[in-house]
Amino acid sequence: MGLNASKRVETALTSSPEFDAVCEAEFERCLAEAQHAFPGVRRYQLVDAAASLHASLSGAIPLVRRWVPDPPARAQVDAAFRRAIPSSTEDLDPAEFRAFAADLFRDAVLAGAGRAVLRRVPIGVAGISGLGLVTRAGTQVVASVVGVYAVGVATGVYLSLS
Repeated sequence: MGLNASKRVETALTSSPEFDAVCEAEFERCLAEAQHAFPGVRRYQLVDAAASLHASLSGAIPLVRRWVPDPPARAQVDAAFRRAIPSSTEDLDPAEFRAFAADLFRDAVLAGAGRAVLRRVPIGVAGISGLGLVTRAGTQVVASVVGVYAVGVATGVYLSLS
């Protein structure tokens, strides 16, 4: 799906007022949970914050509801933190927290969409191949139809990412 899909998803997330509101509310919840002892969200709070963000974003943003059925795992959270926050800071300010959330859920949406393509294509290919076998169509015809089907599935998923 590549760079364009990534940009489409990131734009859909970051331009959403719901995304901003959820990130701000979660940032404040994390500060309150730590009793405002730190100037920002601490790294150890990010896995819990990601689960809470997932619950809130699933209700507010269709992309997350459709492509991210489960909260991001710890490995995804850690990877998003490393990508979004290049310095080795321990506290995330509101802008860094929002960048972290955008990176995390962009990748989670793209991963979910990629899994959907991988689930759909083999089933369709098996059906097309079986139909080709029954109708005794040539190998070239079956290969062409499989190619068109795979492109159609990938295009459908790509178009649903906005």
